[in-house]
Amino acid sequence: MEWRKSTRSGNTNNCVEIANTGPVVGVRDSKNPAPTLAFDQNAWSALVGLVSGYRG
Repeated sequence: MEWRKSTRSGNTNNCVEIANTGPVVGVRDSKNPAPTLAFDQNAWSALVGLVSGYRG
């Protein structure tokens, strides 16, 4: 599984990393890589939609 993080995060270890394996998207904290969260594609799309619209 190949983990990646936003290029905007620079070289810090305070990032959210994701790995997309096709049917499942994994999410983890770069400074503490275990445990991970796993989302199916529908749930991931819904989460991204909610977060993208948030202006807190």
